[in-house]
Amino acid sequence: MARADGPPRRREWPAKGDARHGSVPHAGPSMKALHALAFLAAGAALALALAAADAASPPDPPPLPELLSGTGLFVPGSVERVQADVIEFSPQYPLWSDATEKRRWLRLPPGAFVDASDPDAWVFPPGTRLWKQFALGGRRLETRLIERLADGSWRYATYVWDADGRDARLAPATGAAALTVAGRDAPYPIPSETDCRACHEGAPVPVLGFSALQLSPDRDPLAPHAGPAVPEADLRALVARGVVRNLPPSLLESPPRIAARSPVERAALGYLHGNCGQCHSRPDAAGAGVPVDVRLAQSVVDPASARQVLDSLVRAPSRFRPHGTDAARVVQPGHPDASVLALRMRSRDPRTQMPPLGSTLTDAEGLALIERWIAHDLPRNESLTP
Repeated sequence: MARADGPPRRREWPAKGDARHGSVPHAGPSMKALHALAFLAAGAALALALAAADAASPPDPPPLPELLSGTGLFVPGSVERVQADVIEFSPQYPLWSDATEKRRWLRLPPGAFVDASDPDAWVFPPGTRLWKQFALGGRRLETRLIERLADGSWRYATYVWDADGRDARLAPATGAAALTVAGRDAPYPIPSETDCRACHEGAPVPVLGFSALQLSPDRDPLAPHAGPAVPEADLRALVARGVVRNLPPSLLESPPRIAARSPVERAALGYLHGNCGQCHSRPDAAGAGVPVDVRLAQSVVDPASARQVLDSLVRAPSRFRPHGTDAARVVQPGHPDASVLALRMRSRDPRTQMPPLGSTLTDAEGLALIERWIAHDLPRNESLTP
């Protein structure tokens, strides 16, 4: 109904910002501003999280010194005298390396030790460094270094000695040019980092040669190429000095040795352990080894390991077919010439030789030992259990 005093008036809605609209001008930020603040807060939280993660992660390792003399092996100012806290050691079953003369050293961080709770897989603390020197005729050719980093990984390097022997220089990770050595027909190859990893990281532990069996005071007198024992660095001495800890006492009371029926067999199995066991490893070594059912690594705690090695070798079928043979055997008792093991040890064809890396010359002494074992020490129709 119309009002008596005039026409009906149009209803007026309060404008935005008017108190009657239910809001107060500039009383708070707009939605766009709120979104911006939330975005900034999220970014700040992410930055803090990343900073905390960076602080918790190990820092990148410093670059390796360009000269071997800077790696901590030698007394400052010398390339002959090693540091007082560097331990020289000598494994009883050394790896064949084309008749080179080798020396080996270990250095642990101050106060650290090697944990031997698992006697077959020692744990080395971060900061561990090991060196292996190769020489021919008294001339030092190269010194290899492996180091355990703060994150638990390992790095590998090779230092090539100057011709005058004053120092050794860091080789590129891809390797260096082969060396010409007087009296040697073939050039001496310098390995790449990939070559080093291929051998060392096939084993449960990348450190080869510093282990319970290799450092046992019950040394094998028939082991080929073994250097003189270092009494200060055998198993008992290392435990007494606290360098190695948590080793089961039974391995000190009865030092490790390979179970075998004869001295020749003990030496043959030890040679295979030292030269081939890093790749043909223990059956329970997760993620290690090669996809071939040949087990050449010995265990110091598993009494069945020697039998497992023999079972994987003797009369075992081989996928390798020399000269078109239909049914080759890894080891055929009494017949070295029909045993794939001996054939591949003799070969230096890169497609068939064993070991596949690190050697260009056949190991005549090691091969003779293996052939003697196959020809005379293996029972042809008897149980193989030692």
